[in-house]
Amino acid sequence: MTKYRTLDHIVLPIITWDPDRPAERINDHILMAYATSNAYVVTGDEGDVIINTTASAQAPHTRRNLEALLGRPLKPAKIIFTQSHPDHIGGWQTFADPGSEIIGQQMFRQICKERKMLGGFFTPRNRNVLSAMMPPDKPDLAWFDTPDPEPLSTFDDHMEFTVSGRRYQLISLPSGETLDGLGVWIPDEKILFTGNWAGAIYGALPNFYTARGDRDRSIPRWLRDCDRVLALEPELLITGHERPIEGAAHIRETLGKVRDAVQYIHDETVAGMVSGVTLPEIQAKLKLPEHLTPRDGRCPPHWIARSVWEEYSGWFRQERTSELYPTPPSAIWPELASMAGGASALIDKARSHLSSGDPQKALHFVEIAVAAEPKSRLVREAELEILNALADGTQGRIFDLLGWLEGRITNAQAVLDGKQEQE
Repeated sequence: MTKYRTLDHIVLPIITWDPDRPAERINDHILMAYATSNAYVVTGDEGDVIINTTASAQAPHTRRNLEALLGRPLKPAKIIFTQSHPDHIGGWQTFADPGSEIIGQQMFRQICKERKMLGGFFTPRNRNVLSAMMPPDKPDLAWFDTPDPEPLSTFDDHMEFTVSGRRYQLISLPSGETLDGLGVWIPDEKILFTGNWAGAIYGALPNFYTARGDRDRSIPRWLRDCDRVLALEPELLITGHERPIEGAAHIRETLGKVRDAVQYIHDETVAGMVSGVTLPEIQAKLKLPEHLTPRDGRCPPHWIARSVWEEYSGWFRQERTSELYPTPPSAIWPELASMAGGASALIDKARSHLSSGDPQKALHFVEIAVAAEPKSRLVREAELEILNALADGTQGRIFDLLGWLEGRITNAQAVLDGKQEQE
């Protein structure tokens, strides 16, 4: 049994929604409502600017709480989405009063279209990573059927407008958690809203790749966007979660540290590529210097190294000719198991690697054994031991990796309990 759970991860309190939690003031004209992803209001006598509208089920409570704090009904002149994820945009119909202009980045409609197109593909993948949060008897999250905001105004690189005498500049940030990300800059006050552009957890590595899968994000573009953000020298940085980050020097130090960590991963990967080192060797060797150690987050550095490699070179590593053909290695695993002396021989080898402190090598052996004898109790018990060791290896720090392992542990246990025949 692993000692770590995704339910104990730092991200859970950040995204947990309490409908009765009151809205808060950031200053005398900016309000914040906590939700799965926060909603913000920049108030003004002639109209308010809404930045993100929370998830659809949360939006009525969110608007009510904001209006209770404000002491009047909202007057939404502009509704701006920092990205198109449903926990940011789902409540748009609750906030869009007649005459409200809804604004998103240029890729907004395309990303929404792709999410709906691939909903049947990504729904089970979400469950595989969020098994502790989405048990079998719990309905799926309304992630792929959220109505798209319309009418919608979009922009390419930047957009400017004035509401209630306050100047706003929207800047495209298509490199972080989504390809339709944007920042909301209030230049006269040096306030910047970025949503989850740098990840859901400020100070962690950006979420360039999720275990559920998503469109690839560009690491070199993120570095350029980060330089663009830092050059603004914001004095207040407001993200998609948690409290705002205050102080230009503090923002420069903390966001700059994340930028330097990403740059380090990028440069180490590129250096390895140029010198002829394989991707697995780069990933195994990669370790951030102590001064660049990030906050616990969603992905480990070696995932980002793989993203860098594949962004520059694509999926063919030129390590094996079999990469070019549709038959996967797993197609011959049952035959390999038989040649090795059966699944029990593989399990002996897997346990040997596990006992010597190498659960990753043990995992390869047990995956072959599972393919050969998926109903074997011996195999599944060994699989559980290895998965638990790998989960312990996360130290509870990497949410997506731990979530995936929890799902595999649950699956293996269900087979052992006779509740599921096989994966």
